[in-house]
Amino acid sequence: MSWLELFFIAVGLSMDAFAVALCKGLVMDRIRVKDGVLVALFFGGFQALMPLLGFFLADRFAGRIEAFDHWVAFVLLLFIGGKMLWDVYKESPAETSPQADEAAAHSVYTPLRFGELTLLAIATSIDALAVGVAFAVLPGIHILSAAGFIGCTTFVLSFAGVVIGYKTGKLLEKRAQVLGGIILIAIGFKILFEHTGILG
Repeated sequence: MSWLELFFIAVGLSMDAFAVALCKGLVMDRIRVKDGVLVALFFGGFQALMPLLGFFLADRFAGRIEAFDHWVAFVLLLFIGGKMLWDVYKESPAETSPQADEAAAHSVYTPLRFGELTLLAIATSIDALAVGVAFAVLPGIHILSAAGFIGCTTFVLSFAGVVIGYKTGKLLEKRAQVLGGIILIAIGFKILFEHTGILG
């Protein structure tokens, strides 16, 4: 496999992570460089880890994993996206008043939650597990180099997604969280439909 072919695989695997990173950026009240790096490390790290896991477990567990991996991704993304929409819905009128908006503009920085990042990283990297299984049966694949390359590609695209999402979110304001939740749910359905053959 050439580096060009591996690059296209890496970009393809990174698209879900990029879209979810975009969602994280959309709902940030404030952004710091380490926020983008942290999101990128989680997504890039899991995207590198999953092909390794798939490669080394291919012979024993591939069939069992592939039978339900898409359901895991679907449920995780549906839950997190639905929670984002619910948080918007349950806001009281007082929270959406001009006084509340002014207070939110001066709100204290809210750190990223490791638990949520872990769930999102798992959900967006499950496809990479199947790629690792495929790598196990292809000749001439150096799995450490391939996994590292995929992880680095995802890192760069995820960082860019956070920055782009943040800048877009500042324009969309309250609607950003609604858009983010819808995108996460849509990605979940996309993964489910692709793996069940509905989207081919």
